[in-house]
Amino acid sequence: MRFGLNTFLVSTGFSDADIPLIQEFKSYGADVIELAIVDVSGITASKVVDALKTANMERPIVCGAMVPGRDLRGTAEEQQHSIQFISELIVLAEQLGSKVVCGPFYSETGHADRYSAEEREAQLNLITENLKPLCKQAEAAGLIIAIEPLNRFETDCINTLAQATDLIERVGSPALKIHVDTFHMNIEEADSAAAIMAAADHIGHVHASASHRGLIGEDQVDWSSVLAALKAIHYQGDIVIESFTSDNEVLAKATSIWRKLYDSPRQISVEGIQFLQETWKSL
Repeated sequence: MRFGLNTFLVSTGFSDADIPLIQEFKSYGADVIELAIVDVSGITASKVVDALKTANMERPIVCGAMVPGRDLRGTAEEQQHSIQFISELIVLAEQLGSKVVCGPFYSETGHADRYSAEEREAQLNLITENLKPLCKQAEAAGLIIAIEPLNRFETDCINTLAQATDLIERVGSPALKIHVDTFHMNIEEADSAAAIMAAADHIGHVHASASHRGLIGEDQVDWSSVLAALKAIHYQGDIVIESFTSDNEVLAKATSIWRKLYDSPRQISVEGIQFLQETWKSL
């Protein structure tokens, strides 16, 4: 089990300029770093690999941001932009020695609207067909694509682990898994632990996020039951803390962070990792 940190804690999108975060996150107690990527072109794989080796933080997670213009159920142009972006993430992940590419890849974040049952089925069929060749690419690279259900305010498409499971079964690839996020589950699932147990065979990555995006363990997530469920299903992946600082205007607006939730990235990182480690060991 590795506990780690997502670079959105301090960066609006990982690039070569953020390489020092690898050593910084290591000093916070992280075992692994998750690179939150908006634009692949700003990353030199060889430089990142060298920094990862120096910090003994190999096998990072690659996390992709579905910004406007990327939507596997959108226009033909939006679909193509999405496919190209996800394909580039897979290539980068292979270069970095990553085993997981994660994110809400089915649709643009913020795309939330009302659709008829027929329209939703057509959208799911479109997403399914677009994901199939990407999953083939991931299979060949020896890594997984983990799709992240988001809450109802950020998407109308995949909100629950059960919906993600349905999409995985439609695609039919062993490379497609679920990216669990406790923040979104706290909103959408009736019982987060039960949802994890039900989706056991499909879970490939986990985000530990407080119910209010603040300090983990000082929120409404039932961490003991969530972590116990992950332990019960013999989850072997990583658990990464994701949050956003109110000091970052771009991310704060996008994630509705309107007040200061913690003193510093160091505080949420150090205290969060310690809390997760201690809770995990106690189970």
